[in-house]
Amino acid sequence: MQEARGSFELQLEGYRLATAEILYHLPDHPGVLQSFIWQHYDCAPTYPRLHEFIHYWHQNITARLYKIYVERAEFIIPAPEVRFAKDFTLQ
Repeated sequence: MQEARGSFELQLEGYRLATAEILYHLPDHPGVLQSFIWQHYDCAPTYPRLHEFIHYWHQNITARLYKIYVERAEFIIPAPEVRFAKDFTLQ
């Protein structure tokens, strides 16, 4: 179960924080778009958790989807090179 593991463990397994902006038509006013932000650790490029959520949306929410934008954040990256501005000598 993914929730029981920490975010660092998930990142080591290839998961990244995925953010999706979901635009959908309001059921009572189909000409009006509303925005919903979904965020979860997911595995690119297939995004199984996001697909799970979209399937849930289609089954349980009457609002019709218009467009979905997806971004992901790379948290585990190589450390930048460290350079000292001045060499201090302890006396």
